[in-house]
Amino acid sequence: KWQCRIMYYWYKRFKDRVGSDMGGFTRVLHSGRPDNLMEEIPTFVVDPLPDGLDQGYVVLNRPWAFLQWLEKAKIEEEYVLMGEPDHIFVKPLPNLAHGKHPAAYPFFYIKPAENENILRRFYPQDKGPISNVDPIGNSPVIILKSQLREIAPTWVNVSLRIKIDPEADQTFGWVQEMYAYAVASALHGVKHTLYKEFMVQPPWDLKVGKSYIIHYTYGCDYTMKGELTYGKIGEWRFDKRQYLHRPPPKNLTLPPPGVPESVVKLVKMINEATANIHRWEDI
Repeated sequence: KWQCRIMYYWYKRFKDRVGSDMGGFTRVLHSGRPDNLMEEIPTFVVDPLPDGLDQGYVVLNRPWAFLQWLEKAKIEEEYVLMGEPDHIFVKPLPNLAHGKHPAAYPFFYIKPAENENILRRFYPQDKGPISNVDPIGNSPVIILKSQLREIAPTWVNVSLRIKIDPEADQTFGWVQEMYAYAVASALHGVKHTLYKEFMVQPPWDLKVGKSYIIHYTYGCDYTMKGELTYGKIGEWRFDKRQYLHRPPPKNLTLPPPGVPESVVKLVKMINEATANIHRWEDI
């Protein structure tokens, strides 16, 4: 929840700035019931998958949630940005999509060519070369609402098929839903324009540069000399997983000298948000 609050804070800060094409904001909540952020953040409640269907892989609810939202919600905008709670907008976001060419971020670990033998079960040979499957997930993606409506049922179907395929499930692990979106898009003939500058992911990306989003999915661990100790708890650290049961405190300690600009900016932006969000530590 705290990640959603920070994301929404920065969305509001940049929505009406010069260069922004940002429209409305919707938090798609797939718990099936309202929560205590309904009044703070525009929210659309959808149902989770039936019990047991996700087999403990909660991300399977994502395509199912989008399908329900697209079918039931009144969406005024022509384009949709699919984002995640651990995304922070660092500047106004323009529409990077062009007509029927959606915009997406290329992930280095999504490798369709290396996994062709498995992917052909879901993207048959007669559909075309495996290069039609983009190295992406569903987020961040900017896409025509009409295209996403076509893709969504297939995305749900492919996600469930991958999960019940033992080899695919084991090979793709926690990124299998990303592969499912990439395959579903390819099955509908949708090719994404890849934007490396769509977002940065500290600590691996050292500078924010021209990017629009910081994605803080990885832990950031450093010595007090500013040396990265990834995989080992650092003398200074920020990892969202420290805050699974409570929000981070206000005024997090800034990184020591020598830590990359992307990490410093991340912590400063979190601190600014928590200083300004009403009743930060109460929810």
